[in-house]
Amino acid sequence: MSHNVVPIKPAKSASQKKSKGPSQVAFQRAELAIILGLYGQMVSNGDWKDYAMDFLKDRAEFSVYRRATETPLYRIVKTPAMAKKQGAYSVIAPGGLILKRGHDLKTVLRVFDKQRFKIAAK
Repeated sequence: MSHNVVPIKPAKSASQKKSKGPSQVAFQRAELAIILGLYGQMVSNGDWKDYAMDFLKDRAEFSVYRRATETPLYRIVKTPAMAKKQGAYSVIAPGGLILKRGHDLKTVLRVFDKQRFKIAAK
């Protein structure tokens, strides 16, 4: 009967393990302050009524709703993998159309300053 000796490697400590990055992407406090400032203005105008935040492995999303039972009107998305390419921030319309993308959150959110998002009252 032959015996094979298998060497046992010691477990790596937390400092020796390779960092694969964060387990989820989130908005920083300053980014949330900017987004919630815009959200407050749109709520006071009566355009937006509810919001949701999703922190996923590859992106963070701030979705705004007219009613909680609907699909989101707009999604403000932070994708760090796109930071060096087209910009980490984007605003996405309901059909998936990217309205604005860029490196600076304030600049990207200026897309909501335009009058084209006003609903005409009849």
